[in-house]
Amino acid sequence: MASDRAVRFLATLGSASTSRVLNLAQIANMNRDNPEYAQQPLFTSPIINNAFIMKQRMRPDEAYLFHSGRAMVTKIISPFDHSDLRAGGRSILVDQRGFLETMKSFGNYDSDTLERDLKVLRLLHALPSLDPFLLREHLANHKIDVAPCYFAISEGDQQRMREFVTTELARLTMLLGGEQSDASAKRMVAAMLSSDVAEELAPLRETLNLTGDDFRQGVFSWRGFLYYKWNMERFWPDVINVLKEIRSVQPFGAMDAERRTYLIEARRGIIEKVRESGLRISKILGVYDEAYADLVQQQQPKRFREFLLSAPHMFVELGDRMGAISHIVSFWRYRFPEKAAMMVDAEELTTIFQDFYSSFSGSDLAYV
Repeated sequence: MASDRAVRFLATLGSASTSRVLNLAQIANMNRDNPEYAQQPLFTSPIINNAFIMKQRMRPDEAYLFHSGRAMVTKIISPFDHSDLRAGGRSILVDQRGFLETMKSFGNYDSDTLERDLKVLRLLHALPSLDPFLLREHLANHKIDVAPCYFAISEGDQQRMREFVTTELARLTMLLGGEQSDASAKRMVAAMLSSDVAEELAPLRETLNLTGDDFRQGVFSWRGFLYYKWNMERFWPDVINVLKEIRSVQPFGAMDAERRTYLIEARRGIIEKVRESGLRISKILGVYDEAYADLVQQQQPKRFREFLLSAPHMFVELGDRMGAISHIVSFWRYRFPEKAAMMVDAEELTTIFQDFYSSFSGSDLAYV
Protein backbone atom coordinates (compact mmCIF):
# COMPACT_ATOMS: atom_id res chain seq x y z
CA MET A 1 0.00 0.00 0.00
CA ALA A 2 1.38 3.38 -1.00
CA SER A 3 0.60 5.35 2.15
CA ASP A 4 3.72 7.52 1.96
CA ARG A 5 3.84 11.24 1.24
CA ALA A 6 3.76 10.54 -2.52
CA VAL A 7 0.09 9.57 -2.19
CA ARG A 8 -0.64 12.55 0.04
CA PHE A 9 0.93 14.76 -2.62
CA LEU A 10 -1.22 13.16 -5.34
CA ALA A 11 -4.27 14.21 -3.36
CA THR A 12 -3.16 17.83 -3.68
CA LEU A 13 -2.12 17.35 -7.31
CA GLY A 14 -5.65 16.39 -8.30
CA SER A 15 -6.12 16.55 -12.07
CA ALA A 16 -2.72 18.00 -13.03
CA SER A 17 0.38 16.49 -14.60
CA THR A 18 3.91 17.86 -14.24
CA SER A 19 7.37 16.96 -15.51
CA ARG A 20 7.64 14.58 -12.52
CA VAL A 21 4.10 13.17 -12.52
CA LEU A 22 2.22 11.62 -15.45
CA ASN A 23 -1.44 11.58 -14.45
CA LEU A 24 -2.84 8.77 -16.59
CA ALA A 25 -6.06 8.69 -14.59
CA GLN A 26 -6.92 12.23 -15.65
CA ILE A 27 -5.95 11.52 -19.28
CA ALA A 28 -8.28 8.50 -19.21
CA ASN A 29 -11.09 10.56 -17.72
CA MET A 30 -10.77 13.27 -20.37
CA ASN A 31 -10.54 10.88 -23.35
CA ARG A 32 -13.06 8.11 -22.71
CA ASP A 33 -14.89 8.98 -25.94
CA ASN A 34 -11.71 9.54 -27.95
CA PRO A 35 -11.22 6.66 -30.43
CA GLU A 36 -7.46 7.37 -30.70
CA TYR A 37 -7.14 6.90 -26.95
CA ALA A 38 -8.76 3.45 -27.19
CA GLN A 39 -6.79 2.40 -30.27
CA GLN A 40 -3.35 3.71 -29.28
CA PRO A 41 -2.99 3.44 -25.49
CA LEU A 42 0.25 4.17 -23.70
CA PHE A 43 -0.18 0.93 -21.74
CA THR A 44 -2.25 -2.10 -22.69
CA SER A 45 -3.15 -2.82 -19.05
CA PRO A 46 -6.18 -0.70 -18.03
CA ILE A 47 -4.83 -0.69 -14.47
CA ILE A 48 -1.47 0.82 -15.45
CA ASN A 49 -3.12 3.09 -18.01
CA ASN A 50 -5.17 4.67 -15.20
CA ALA A 51 -2.30 4.96 -12.73
CA PHE A 52 0.12 7.72 -11.77
CA ILE A 53 3.69 7.46 -13.05
CA MET A 54 6.10 9.43 -10.87
CA LYS A 55 9.78 10.33 -11.00
CA GLN A 56 11.19 10.73 -7.51
CA ARG A 57 14.39 10.55 -5.49
CA MET A 58 15.40 7.21 -4.07
CA ARG A 59 14.37 7.20 -0.41
CA PRO A 60 16.32 5.39 2.31
CA ASP A 61 13.46 2.98 3.01
CA GLU A 62 13.38 1.96 -0.69
CA ALA A 63 17.09 1.16 -1.13
CA TYR A 64 16.64 -2.50 -0.13
CA LEU A 65 14.39 -3.01 -3.18
CA PHE A 66 17.34 -2.67 -5.57
CA HIS A 67 20.55 -4.58 -6.08
CA SER A 68 22.55 -1.38 -6.51
CA GLY A 69 22.12 2.25 -5.55
CA ARG A 70 20.50 4.83 -7.82
CA ALA A 71 19.53 8.48 -7.51
CA MET A 72 16.13 8.44 -9.23
CA VAL A 73 13.34 5.87 -9.32
CA THR A 74 10.17 5.59 -11.36
CA LYS A 75 7.11 4.74 -9.29
CA ILE A 76 3.73 3.48 -10.48
CA ILE A 77 0.84 4.18 -8.11
CA SER A 78 -2.59 2.67 -8.65
CA PRO A 79 -5.06 4.37 -6.27
CA PHE A 80 -7.62 2.28 -4.43
CA ASP A 81 -10.18 5.01 -5.06
CA HIS A 82 -9.59 7.60 -7.79
CA SER A 83 -12.18 9.87 -6.19
CA ASP A 84 -10.30 9.86 -2.86
CA LEU A 85 -6.55 9.66 -3.34
CA ARG A 86 -5.96 9.94 0.40
CA ALA A 87 -7.27 6.39 0.68
CA GLY A 88 -3.88 5.27 -0.66
CA GLY A 89 -3.06 2.72 -3.27
CA ARG A 90 -0.69 0.02 -4.47
CA SER A 91 2.72 1.05 -5.71
CA ILE A 92 5.66 -0.54 -7.48
CA LEU A 93 9.07 0.79 -8.54
CA VAL A 94 10.36 0.03 -12.02
CA ASP A 95 13.01 -2.72 -11.92
CA GLN A 96 12.79 -3.27 -8.18
CA ARG A 97 13.57 -6.78 -6.91
CA GLY A 98 11.02 -9.24 -8.29
CA PHE A 99 9.70 -6.58 -10.67
CA LEU A 100 8.62 -8.99 -13.43
CA GLU A 101 6.48 -11.22 -11.22
CA THR A 102 5.06 -8.28 -9.29
CA MET A 103 4.10 -6.49 -12.50
CA LYS A 104 2.17 -9.53 -13.74
CA SER A 105 -0.22 -9.36 -10.80
CA PHE A 106 -0.07 -5.56 -10.42
CA GLY A 107 -1.30 -4.95 -13.98
CA ASN A 108 -3.33 -8.16 -14.31
CA TYR A 109 -1.31 -9.12 -17.40
CA ASP A 110 -1.33 -12.06 -19.72
CA SER A 111 1.91 -13.09 -21.43
CA ASP A 112 1.06 -11.36 -24.73
CA THR A 113 0.77 -7.84 -23.34
CA LEU A 114 3.32 -7.74 -20.52
CA GLU A 115 6.45 -7.43 -22.69
CA ARG A 116 5.14 -4.45 -24.61
CA ASP A 117 4.25 -2.53 -21.42
CA LEU A 118 7.57 -3.42 -19.80
CA LYS A 119 9.33 -1.86 -22.80
CA VAL A 120 7.30 1.36 -22.44
CA LEU A 121 7.93 1.55 -18.69
CA ARG A 122 11.65 1.16 -19.16
CA LEU A 123 11.67 3.82 -21.86
CA LEU A 124 9.95 6.18 -19.41
CA HIS A 125 12.39 5.13 -16.71
CA ALA A 126 15.36 5.99 -18.96
CA LEU A 127 14.23 9.61 -19.34
CA PRO A 128 15.28 12.23 -16.78
CA SER A 129 11.75 13.65 -16.66
CA LEU A 130 8.23 13.00 -17.93
CA ASP A 131 8.05 16.21 -19.89
CA PRO A 132 5.57 15.59 -22.74
CA PHE A 133 7.86 16.77 -25.54
CA LEU A 134 10.71 14.48 -24.50
CA LEU A 135 8.30 11.65 -23.80
CA ARG A 136 6.75 11.90 -27.25
CA GLU A 137 10.13 12.05 -29.01
CA HIS A 138 11.59 9.15 -27.02
CA LEU A 139 8.62 6.86 -27.66
CA ALA A 140 8.54 7.74 -31.37
CA ASN A 141 12.26 7.08 -31.60
CA HIS A 142 11.59 3.52 -30.37
CA LYS A 143 8.60 2.96 -32.66
CA ILE A 144 5.96 3.16 -29.91
CA ASP A 145 2.82 4.62 -31.52
CA VAL A 146 0.74 6.41 -28.89
CA ALA A 147 -2.33 8.66 -29.17
CA PRO A 148 -1.51 12.41 -29.18
CA CYS A 149 -3.78 12.99 -26.15
CA TYR A 150 -1.01 11.66 -23.88
CA PHE A 151 1.20 14.62 -24.75
CA ALA A 152 -0.22 17.96 -23.67
CA ILE A 153 1.75 20.07 -26.14
CA SER A 154 -0.17 22.95 -27.66
CA GLU A 155 0.07 23.68 -31.38
CA GLY A 156 1.46 27.09 -30.49
CA ASP A 157 4.26 25.63 -28.35
CA GLN A 158 5.14 23.09 -31.03
CA GLN A 159 5.40 25.89 -33.61
CA ARG A 160 7.48 28.10 -31.29
CA MET A 161 9.80 25.19 -30.57
CA ARG A 162 10.29 24.58 -34.30
CA GLU A 163 10.99 28.26 -34.91
CA PHE A 164 13.59 28.24 -32.13
CA VAL A 165 15.33 25.15 -33.53
CA THR A 166 15.18 26.59 -37.06
CA THR A 167 17.01 29.71 -35.91
CA GLU A 168 19.52 27.64 -33.92
CA LEU A 169 20.37 25.34 -36.84
CA ALA A 170 20.34 27.90 -39.66
CA ARG A 171 24.10 28.46 -39.35
CA LEU A 172 24.78 24.73 -39.56
CA THR A 173 23.30 24.26 -43.03
CA MET A 174 26.14 26.13 -44.72
CA LEU A 175 28.75 23.99 -42.97
CA LEU A 176 27.06 20.86 -44.28
CA GLY A 177 27.04 22.12 -47.86
CA GLY A 178 23.50 23.50 -47.97
CA GLU A 179 22.18 26.97 -48.67
CA GLN A 180 21.53 29.37 -45.83
CA SER A 181 17.82 29.66 -46.51
CA ASP A 182 14.57 29.04 -44.69
CA ALA A 183 13.94 25.93 -46.79
CA SER A 184 17.30 24.31 -46.02
CA ALA A 185 17.04 25.21 -42.33
CA LYS A 186 13.56 23.71 -42.17
CA ARG A 187 14.83 20.49 -43.77
CA MET A 188 17.53 20.34 -41.12
CA VAL A 189 14.96 20.91 -38.36
CA ALA A 190 12.76 18.13 -39.76
CA ALA A 191 15.78 15.82 -39.78
CA MET A 192 16.71 16.79 -36.20
CA LEU A 193 13.19 16.26 -34.88
CA SER A 194 12.56 13.07 -36.86
CA SER A 195 12.12 9.83 -34.91
CA ASP A 196 14.92 8.43 -37.07
CA VAL A 197 18.36 9.91 -37.62
CA ALA A 198 17.56 11.03 -41.15
CA GLU A 199 19.87 10.89 -44.16
CA GLU A 200 20.07 14.71 -44.14
CA LEU A 201 22.26 14.43 -41.02
CA ALA A 202 24.73 12.01 -42.64
CA PRO A 203 27.14 14.84 -43.65
CA LEU A 204 27.26 15.96 -40.00
CA ARG A 205 27.98 12.40 -38.82
CA GLU A 206 30.81 12.17 -41.36
CA THR A 207 32.18 15.57 -40.38
CA LEU A 208 32.23 14.50 -36.73
CA ASN A 209 33.56 11.01 -37.52
CA LEU A 210 31.03 9.28 -35.26
CA THR A 211 29.67 5.76 -35.46
CA GLY A 212 25.96 5.21 -36.04
CA ASP A 213 25.08 4.33 -32.43
CA ASP A 214 27.14 7.13 -30.86
CA PHE A 215 25.64 9.58 -33.34
CA ARG A 216 22.05 8.44 -32.72
CA GLN A 217 22.40 8.73 -28.94
CA GLY A 218 24.15 12.07 -29.26
CA VAL A 219 21.51 13.49 -31.59
CA PHE A 220 18.68 12.47 -29.26
CA SER A 221 20.43 14.18 -26.36
CA TRP A 222 21.11 17.19 -28.58
CA ARG A 223 17.36 17.43 -29.22
CA GLY A 224 16.89 17.46 -25.46
CA PHE A 225 19.43 20.25 -25.06
CA LEU A 226 17.64 22.32 -27.72
CA TYR A 227 14.31 21.72 -26.04
CA TYR A 228 15.61 22.64 -22.58
CA LYS A 229 17.37 25.73 -23.92
CA TRP A 230 14.13 26.91 -25.50
CA ASN A 231 12.17 26.00 -22.37
CA MET A 232 14.61 27.76 -20.06
CA GLU A 233 14.24 31.04 -21.96
CA ARG A 234 10.46 30.65 -22.00
CA PHE A 235 9.67 29.76 -18.42
CA TRP A 236 12.37 31.31 -16.22
CA PRO A 237 10.28 34.48 -15.58
CA ASP A 238 7.56 32.16 -14.20
CA VAL A 239 10.16 30.57 -11.92
CA ILE A 240 11.01 33.96 -10.41
CA ASN A 241 7.33 34.74 -9.79
CA VAL A 242 6.68 31.35 -8.17
CA LEU A 243 9.71 31.73 -5.88
CA LYS A 244 8.36 35.10 -4.73
CA GLU A 245 5.04 33.46 -3.90
CA ILE A 246 6.72 30.57 -2.08
CA ARG A 247 8.59 33.13 0.00
CA SER A 248 5.44 35.05 0.88
CA VAL A 249 2.71 32.41 1.24
CA GLN A 250 1.32 32.10 4.76
CA PRO A 251 -0.89 29.15 5.75
CA PHE A 252 -4.10 29.76 7.66
CA GLY A 253 -4.99 28.13 10.95
CA ALA A 254 -3.03 27.28 14.06
CA MET A 255 0.28 25.40 13.91
CA ASP A 256 2.84 24.34 16.46
CA ALA A 257 6.41 25.63 16.71
CA GLU A 258 7.89 22.52 15.07
CA ARG A 259 5.79 22.91 11.92
CA ARG A 260 6.43 26.65 11.80
CA THR A 261 10.19 26.04 11.97
CA TYR A 262 9.98 23.38 9.27
CA LEU A 263 8.07 25.67 6.89
CA ILE A 264 10.63 28.46 7.37
CA GLU A 265 13.56 26.11 6.69
CA ALA A 266 11.86 24.38 3.75
CA ARG A 267 10.87 27.68 2.17
CA ARG A 268 14.46 28.92 2.34
CA GLY A 269 15.84 25.58 1.17
CA ILE A 270 13.57 25.33 -1.88
CA ILE A 271 14.51 28.81 -3.05
CA GLU A 272 18.23 28.07 -2.63
CA LYS A 273 17.95 24.73 -4.46
CA VAL A 274 16.12 26.31 -7.40
CA ARG A 275 18.74 29.03 -7.70
CA GLU A 276 21.61 26.53 -7.47
CA SER A 277 19.99 24.34 -10.12
CA GLY A 278 19.38 27.35 -12.36
CA LEU A 279 23.07 28.20 -12.27
CA ARG A 280 24.05 24.60 -12.97
CA ILE A 281 21.60 24.41 -15.90
CA SER A 282 23.09 27.57 -17.38
CA LYS A 283 26.58 26.06 -17.04
CA ILE A 284 25.56 22.81 -18.78
CA LEU A 285 23.83 24.69 -21.59
CA GLY A 286 26.97 26.81 -21.88
CA VAL A 287 28.98 23.68 -22.68
CA TYR A 288 26.68 23.09 -25.64
CA ASP A 289 26.73 26.75 -26.76
CA GLU A 290 30.54 26.87 -26.78
CA ALA A 291 30.90 23.54 -28.62
CA TYR A 292 28.28 24.54 -31.20
CA ALA A 293 29.97 27.93 -31.72
CA ASP A 294 33.27 26.15 -32.40
CA LEU A 295 31.53 24.01 -35.01
CA VAL A 296 29.61 26.67 -36.93
CA GLN A 297 31.81 29.76 -36.44
CA GLN A 298 35.31 28.30 -36.36
CA GLN A 299 34.46 25.17 -38.35
CA GLN A 300 36.28 23.16 -35.70
CA PRO A 301 34.31 19.92 -35.14
CA LYS A 302 36.44 18.41 -32.35
CA ARG A 303 34.69 20.12 -29.45
CA PHE A 304 31.20 19.41 -30.80
CA ARG A 305 32.13 15.77 -31.36
CA GLU A 306 33.17 15.60 -27.70
CA PHE A 307 29.91 17.27 -26.74
CA LEU A 308 27.81 14.68 -28.61
CA LEU A 309 29.74 11.82 -26.99
CA SER A 310 29.19 13.25 -23.50
CA ALA A 311 25.70 14.65 -24.20
CA PRO A 312 23.74 11.55 -23.03
CA HIS A 313 25.31 11.81 -19.57
CA MET A 314 24.87 15.60 -19.33
CA PHE A 315 21.32 15.28 -20.66
CA VAL A 316 20.35 13.19 -17.62
CA GLU A 317 21.58 15.84 -15.18
CA LEU A 318 20.08 18.65 -17.26
CA GLY A 319 16.71 16.91 -17.43
CA ASP A 320 16.81 16.08 -13.73
CA ARG A 321 17.38 19.69 -12.71
CA MET A 322 15.00 21.15 -15.28
CA GLY A 323 12.40 18.57 -14.30
CA ALA A 324 12.61 19.51 -10.63
CA ILE A 325 12.17 23.22 -11.33
CA SER A 326 9.44 22.67 -13.94
CA HIS A 327 7.57 20.39 -11.54
CA ILE A 328 7.60 23.11 -8.86
CA VAL A 329 6.38 25.80 -11.25
CA SER A 330 3.71 23.60 -12.90
CA PHE A 331 2.27 22.35 -9.65
CA TRP A 332 2.39 25.70 -7.87
CA ARG A 333 0.63 27.45 -10.74
CA TYR A 334 -1.97 24.65 -10.87
CA ARG A 335 -2.61 24.87 -7.12
CA PHE A 336 -2.34 28.66 -6.89
CA PRO A 337 -3.48 30.30 -10.15
CA GLU A 338 -2.17 33.79 -10.86
CA LYS A 339 -4.09 36.61 -9.15
CA ALA A 340 -6.04 34.11 -7.01
CA ALA A 341 -5.85 34.12 -3.22
CA MET A 342 -3.25 31.63 -1.92
CA MET A 343 -5.49 29.77 0.54
CA VAL A 344 -3.70 26.76 2.04
CA ASP A 345 -3.51 25.20 5.50
CA ALA A 346 -0.24 24.31 7.21
CA GLU A 347 -0.58 20.55 6.68
CA GLU A 348 -1.07 20.85 2.91
CA LEU A 349 1.74 23.40 2.58
CA THR A 350 4.03 21.02 4.48
CA THR A 351 3.20 18.22 2.04
CA ILE A 352 3.86 20.50 -0.94
CA PHE A 353 7.18 21.74 0.47
CA GLN A 354 8.28 18.18 1.29
CA ASP A 355 7.71 17.17 -2.30
CA PHE A 356 9.41 20.24 -3.73
CA TYR A 357 12.49 19.94 -1.52
CA SER A 358 12.92 16.22 -2.11
CA SER A 359 12.99 16.84 -5.88
CA PHE A 360 16.62 17.93 -5.67
CA SER A 361 19.64 15.66 -5.47
CA GLY A 362 20.94 15.03 -1.98
CA SER A 363 18.03 16.90 -0.38
CA ASP A 364 16.17 15.68 2.65
CA LEU A 365 14.32 18.00 4.97
CA ALA A 366 11.61 15.79 6.39
CA TYR A 367 8.77 16.80 8.63
CA VAL A 368 7.54 13.91 10.78
